[in-house]
Amino acid sequence: MTEPGDEHREPRVDDRGHPLAQMILIGIVASIIGTAITLMIDWFPEDASGSAGQVDTLYDVLLIASVPIFVLVMVIAIYCVVRFRAKPGDMSDGAPIHGNTRLEIFWVTVPFLLVTGLAIYGWVVLNDIEAKEPNELEVQVTGQQFTWTFDYPQEQLKNARELVLPVDRPVQFEVETKDVIHSFWVPQFRLKTDAVPGMTTRLRLTPDKVGRYEVVCAELCGLGHSTMRQFVRVLPQDEYDAWVEEQKAGDTGGDGEDGGTAQGKELFSAQGCGACHELADAGTPSGVGPGLDELAEVAAERKPNTDAEAYVKESIEDPTAFVVEGFPEGVMPETYRDDLSPEEIDALVEYLLSVSGGSEQ
Repeated sequence: MTEPGDEHREPRVDDRGHPLAQMILIGIVASIIGTAITLMIDWFPEDASGSAGQVDTLYDVLLIASVPIFVLVMVIAIYCVVRFRAKPGDMSDGAPIHGNTRLEIFWVTVPFLLVTGLAIYGWVVLNDIEAKEPNELEVQVTGQQFTWTFDYPQEQLKNARELVLPVDRPVQFEVETKDVIHSFWVPQFRLKTDAVPGMTTRLRLTPDKVGRYEVVCAELCGLGHSTMRQFVRVLPQDEYDAWVEEQKAGDTGGDGEDGGTAQGKELFSAQGCGACHELADAGTPSGVGPGLDELAEVAAERKPNTDAEAYVKESIEDPTAFVVEGFPEGVMPETYRDDLSPEEIDALVEYLLSVSGGSEQ
């Protein structure tokens, strides 16, 4: 005995060939095309570290394994929707389907083996990349809204303005943060690691190409996240040594500036102030926070009963005490009072007022 409407379903199964064979054939062809297209795409910028090739190969293997599965599943879904769709007015139930034990074992076992194999391969690559090497250069990286600072304990350098590395020398990065979660990433190096409050994360790699590459924060960390970009320079060993000596010599405050102003300029760069504030003297064009080029002049307008020096100092130590109209509250870090000494805050105030006309008042 047949149910009403069943006569409409008979032709779909056998009058156009076996559906399973058709789906498999279409899936194989589509998988080959999809995999070829994905492998032709240049997903990454140029590689500049010894581990980049391993990461790129791992990525290609993952694509080769995942793209065919995705395409096959989508082909089956689309094929079934098109071929076995109900005719207009057909409200009957479909034919009963019984379980297939062999098929169920197959589609559980194969994905399990595939995922396990990929996990083991990924672990082998990661273990090889993270292996400790002799003569490593240690660089301490500190994230802070919205900048990176770099310390070189072996070179006795602190708060470097940029990341500079010698080519073909292994580097171990120790990454920390002063505030929220950040993610330290140089796309050309491929590897990245999160900067997590209260933790020190580590990253090992060997730069193998001389050049200048961008340092990016890959974790949404606030309104100024998009401005949290600096550069790393990879230099020959002799040029790196010369840079180290230049940085050490610059600690005394050269360039014809007095010690306080030079220290303040260094702090402005090292503390990432330029990530949010426009200041011509420092070459920072950002506009997340108020511009500082007319700071000494506008200070009296913003807080008439406070002199410029007190206004700037208060803005650094307690940025929520007064927020300039038109700018968001809670963006500027409130940790400078603890992170900087009173002398450093005074030097920063002196620098900002000196380059914005405050020395003339």
